[in-house]
Amino acid sequence: MSAGVDRVGSNRRVLVTGGASGLGAAIVRALAAAGHDVAFTYRSSAEAAERLVAELSAAHTDRAIAAQALDLADRAAVEAFCEEIEAGEGFHGFVHNAGQSYDALAAMLDQDRAEAAMQVNFWSLTRLAKSLVRSMIRARAGRIVAIGSVAALQANPGNAAYAATKGALIAYCRTLAVESAKRGVTVNVIAPGFIDTGMMAPYAAYRATMERQIPAGRFARPEDVAALAAFLMGDGAAYITGAVLPVDGGLTAMMGVHRS
Repeated sequence: MSAGVDRVGSNRRVLVTGGASGLGAAIVRALAAAGHDVAFTYRSSAEAAERLVAELSAAHTDRAIAAQALDLADRAAVEAFCEEIEAGEGFHGFVHNAGQSYDALAAMLDQDRAEAAMQVNFWSLTRLAKSLVRSMIRARAGRIVAIGSVAALQANPGNAAYAATKGALIAYCRTLAVESAKRGVTVNVIAPGFIDTGMMAPYAAYRATMERQIPAGRFARPEDVAALAAFLMGDGAAYITGAVLPVDGGLTAMMGVHRS
């Protein structure tokens, strides 16, 4: 592991995947503000990662903030990263935020592209959790939060592969929660709806129509989701585990058929 990550040291350390921009950066900021040391990974946004480390190191001088490049699509790189984690001092918390989209009709799936999304969204989570949960169990304290999606809770045309990756993530996290609860480890899934980040740029032409279908009338701000992630890392969430928590402005609570 890089020297930057090695410098992060306390029993309140949290690892965040995909933390350089968008929702991930909001989660890193919220965790630092809540008193955690944070190490985060990024795939290609090196400049954004450096800026975020500098920003938070200046704003929270008592916090250790570090970043490391890691492509979760690269199984060998993930394996090497996990081996270094296992040799280190461990983390109190883990937020699996990194994700990869793939839109296609169910009958038109390309297996290679679907498997690539599954590697980033699901398999990398399982490998990282396998490494991280061991030290949490030894410490009899730990927090794991995975960023899922409302796409796994309600079907939407074109989301078959992406929804499947998030559905697998939910099933895995709920099982891990049951297996680790007696050892003081909580495992929860946040299922956001539409978030106002760069990932929504391709849908800009449809934004007004989409927002009209959300009971809250707007997309989520990244901070709306990050606040819940920070709460789940804290002492107040010690009895919450195995939960799937939508942050969607009421979207999944509403029937999909509109009369007007």
